[in-house]
Amino acid sequence: MLQNVLRKVFGSRNERLLKQYGRSVKAINELEQAMQALSDEALAAKTGEFKNRIKERLAQIPDNANGDAERAAQLQNERNEALKGILADLLPEAFAVVREAGKRALGMRHFDVQLVGGMVLHDGKIAEMRTGEGKTLVATLPAYLNALAGRGVHVVTVNDYLAKRDAEWMGRIYNFLGLTVGVNLSQMQHDDKQQNYAADITYGTNNEFGFDYLRDNMVYQTTERVQRSLYYAIVDEVDSILIDEARTPLIISGQAEDNTELYYRMQELAPKLTRQAAEDGPGDYSVDEKAHQVLLTEAGHEHAEEMLTTAGLLPEGGSLYDAANINLVHHLYAALRANSLFHRDQHYVVQNDEVIIVDEFTGRLMAGRRWSEGLHQAVEAKEKARIQKENQTLASITFQNYFRMYKKLAGMTGTADTEAYEFQQIYNLETVVIPTHHTMIREDRMDQVFRTVKEKNRAIIIDIEDCQNRGQPVLVGTTSIENSELLSGLLKEEKIAHRVLNAKQHAFEAEIVAQAGRPGTVTIATNMAGRGTDIVLGGNPEPEINRVRLDEQLDEAAKAARTADIRSHWQKLHEEVVAAGGLHIVGTERHESRRVDNQLRGRSGRQGDPGSSRFYLSLEDPLLRIFASDRVSAIMGRLNMPEGEAIEHPWVTRAIENAQRKVEARNFDIRKQLLEYDDVSNDQRRVIYQQRNELLES
Repeated sequence: MLQNVLRKVFGSRNERLLKQYGRSVKAINELEQAMQALSDEALAAKTGEFKNRIKERLAQIPDNANGDAERAAQLQNERNEALKGILADLLPEAFAVVREAGKRALGMRHFDVQLVGGMVLHDGKIAEMRTGEGKTLVATLPAYLNALAGRGVHVVTVNDYLAKRDAEWMGRIYNFLGLTVGVNLSQMQHDDKQQNYAADITYGTNNEFGFDYLRDNMVYQTTERVQRSLYYAIVDEVDSILIDEARTPLIISGQAEDNTELYYRMQELAPKLTRQAAEDGPGDYSVDEKAHQVLLTEAGHEHAEEMLTTAGLLPEGGSLYDAANINLVHHLYAALRANSLFHRDQHYVVQNDEVIIVDEFTGRLMAGRRWSEGLHQAVEAKEKARIQKENQTLASITFQNYFRMYKKLAGMTGTADTEAYEFQQIYNLETVVIPTHHTMIREDRMDQVFRTVKEKNRAIIIDIEDCQNRGQPVLVGTTSIENSELLSGLLKEEKIAHRVLNAKQHAFEAEIVAQAGRPGTVTIATNMAGRGTDIVLGGNPEPEINRVRLDEQLDEAAKAARTADIRSHWQKLHEEVVAAGGLHIVGTERHESRRVDNQLRGRSGRQGDPGSSRFYLSLEDPLLRIFASDRVSAIMGRLNMPEGEAIEHPWVTRAIENAQRKVEARNFDIRKQLLEYDDVSNDQRRVIYQQRNELLES
């Protein structure tokens, strides 16, 4: 009660912060005219001027602590505080310089809300900005300001494609202002990595930054290291990197002993064990889909022992749980999990005789990543693929502990509010919701729930057909490759033209996403849905314009004329799509996380464009079946729903959201537990790495 009264009087914390940032925006805007009056050379010279001011301020703090460790730490703290103060003083002028450089180098001017986003990032917070609000451009403001300190800034993206694209694209602003830009890619040579890390601003993926840290702590000479000390990181798609991927530690491993034959033998036996249909019913093992575990029953123990004895793997009269046979238990459980819980084209794909994991959140292939504890080998045996040797861990770290080592950490995303508590608890990062530049007018329609998947798919096809007939583009979001291909098959039967974007077609991702906004285009996508790439209504004319610019057979006049034609044609298509209602989003099932659902919705309605979204669900969907089936079934029974008819009711939506909250809470507990375990080894890792570095440097 008191909290509500105080909020009415003083405004929420978010409103107060935005008000505070608004004063700085005013100061930046007042400098705009002065910046416009500068020549290109004078504008670029501002970088040198800012660096000198930082140097002068830091020169006032003595360097020498005369071997006193406590005094050295105190002086370092003073330097850090002084740097913080001078950067805060420079912020309005530095941001005004970057805004003007953006206009000259890219033809892009930072909006006021983008300036606010830049300040939030500079303050080491998370900026929640809607899709299409220009997060990539926002990062240039704090990246430039903090790079002036000369300690290196890391801009972290979700994949190599975006790292390379953003380094080249935004690099034009930094280069214009005299700063160097690097890009840290996988498969890069050691010398190239060193060079790119030495740049003022380095773009790269979370995996690559984390693995480089581990590799740097395994070197035998200091000259072999590639990273500098970790100063400031801006994490793009921060929810994906710091939350979704936080359950997976980074591991550098070496080969252990070879047990491949045993995996094949267990794969022959595991399918002969029967799964319980109901709790306490007959069967050899039960499956807990919530915990992702399998458990042998009493009957299962006996049956397994019989089979293992017959196969010559267990001595006559031996027990499965004798200490000498623990290895058999490990392999048997791995085989049961591989057969019961891991499905082809959902959790993994098989390419070139190799099992490749599919990221459950993005739908991308995770080449080089392997499940641990023999699970990957068990899946390889199940698919009759070549079994690779088991690995032993040489070095590991969780993303939580890696990113918490940066002196300052910030992040951007379109959807952080549902996870604001976790960001605060784990990373001590506050989330600030940035208002949109244009009002959001997308229409989010109520979920439609059906009894069966078949009924649901029929309704989805009808919706897609209706949109295509009216010239409205549709993006259909699925949770797995298997589902995207199933839906594609149904659309083919109805002769509805469409494109499929999943981990198998990732090479065409940018092209498919760029044209997903054309009139009547139907695109089926797994959760990857081209994060970092906007779906432009009418299709994106830029790839075609770039081809014209690079055509050496055309003179400048012909290029200008061709570009004008392309833009004119795009304008007509754009107006056609706007008239049809903008991009329509169809969700084929709810994800475990509300945030991933919001990301799918967020593909539509960018920068004030019209758009709509609707989720189609069935009681057979995994989320509803495992977490909300009884509740929703009871509601449907109470409302006397006939077969084939959908239910749209706030009760149902609430029941589904409660199920998602349950899963989110469980996943949060898993991540928290993983972190608590890693915190123990993190203390040891820090001490060992510190002692190792002291030895290397002595």
